[in-house]
Amino acid sequence: MFRTISARFAVGFLLIFTLAFLILNQSVKEVIRTSNQKIITDDLNGLKQNSSVYVRQAFLIRQYANGELYFGQMAEEMVSELRYATSSEVSAYATDGTLLSSSQPAAFAGQDDADLQQAMQGKTAYLITYDDDSGTVLFSYPVVMDGLEVGILRFSKDFSLLYGQSGRILDTIFYMALAIFAAVFLLSYLLSRHMTLPLAKLARASKAVRGGNLEVRAEIRRKDEIGRLAADFNGMIEQIGSQISTIASDRDRLKRMSEERKQFFDNVTHELKTPLTSILGYGEMIREKGETDRSLFDKGMTHIVEESRRLQGMVLNLLEMSSGGAGSEPFEVTDAGSMLRDVCESMAFRAQRYRKTLVCESGDGLWIEGQPRRLRQVLINLIDNAIKYSAPQAEIAAMAEAADGDVRLVVRNPGETIAPEQLDRWFQPFYMSDHGTPEAGSVGLGLSIVKAIVDDHGGTVRMVSADRMTRVEVTMPAYRTEGAL
Repeated sequence: MFRTISARFAVGFLLIFTLAFLILNQSVKEVIRTSNQKIITDDLNGLKQNSSVYVRQAFLIRQYANGELYFGQMAEEMVSELRYATSSEVSAYATDGTLLSSSQPAAFAGQDDADLQQAMQGKTAYLITYDDDSGTVLFSYPVVMDGLEVGILRFSKDFSLLYGQSGRILDTIFYMALAIFAAVFLLSYLLSRHMTLPLAKLARASKAVRGGNLEVRAEIRRKDEIGRLAADFNGMIEQIGSQISTIASDRDRLKRMSEERKQFFDNVTHELKTPLTSILGYGEMIREKGETDRSLFDKGMTHIVEESRRLQGMVLNLLEMSSGGAGSEPFEVTDAGSMLRDVCESMAFRAQRYRKTLVCESGDGLWIEGQPRRLRQVLINLIDNAIKYSAPQAEIAAMAEAADGDVRLVVRNPGETIAPEQLDRWFQPFYMSDHGTPEAGSVGLGLSIVKAIVDDHGGTVRMVSADRMTRVEVTMPAYRTEGAL
């Protein structure tokens, strides 16, 4: 029925305060009633004592032998005197309840005579009649002289002042209690709202998170337990968002790796299949006609040898790229400048074949630690790639220089500008660009082998292309010794 905590708090507080208010009000009424009854009882006891003393003195003065007869004779006088002495309306009755005299018959007419009946039986009794602001007490007791009942005195006393005062006190307490309970209820309700509103915000935020919205936050600026709970909730959502982002990134990376692996496999399969198919085809032709057709035998054997060498080179490159090419070859301290000059000298003839010029610029004392054979292969692949993909009759520059405590190897060649999104792809296996005219048999492993070797040596490689100029930079940690700095 009540689905929110604030509604349950409100109903609970209302029930508790209503019950407490009713109990308090009833308790106050009972206390006032008991107090009034005690006051009336004490007053009536005094009234009885005073009136009994008066009657006894009257009997002693007159010394009447027949008390009942005398009581009837002096009833009118006695009623008048007692009315004046007690400030009450007084009636005198015979022992059988016959009215002898009354100071105000109307005060007793039409009233309940239960008290009179009790007095006729020899008992003292009183009857209280009251409403909101008035109260009257009928008090009767038998008059006893020398052990004999001689008559009955009945009093009607007004206690309106007492009951009026009690009523005002009760009203004051009622309204004060009502105001206090209303204020406490309002304060309790506001306090419960202060506690439940943040919980409602947390509930809405949790529902939004369950719906997939990780941007939601519980905006609760408090320093109590609820505030800490909100802070922990927000931290949890941020952590979940971070984890989901990481998972999404890993998923995309795995997807790319899967696609690259498939592409790599397809490329390897294709590149291996081509020479194998050619070798198989020429082998079958030689087996069938080689003995009778010498020219076919020579041509086929030449082609088989060329394709076998191509296949061997491809396999070696794949082994090198997979980092298995490092083997157990030791690291040695090598002069990168001297190595670059040797490579440029050997690659100059290849550049001339393509009608291009190779310029080498290198300083001395550029010491690095690594595997000379593999480092030489890095330079060969970079220069060979620049020769194949540079512009016609281009001048290719190869440089070795010191840079911030490292050794930088740079190969620069003019040619078509490479789009930024393609730069990193050049270091992927089997990537073939449309720029330039690659040499027949190239399968796109050169730069991927460069990156694998550089990574094994703790260096970095990057490609920059702008304004029809492409630049590949390899940065290697410089080797520092006492003799070579």
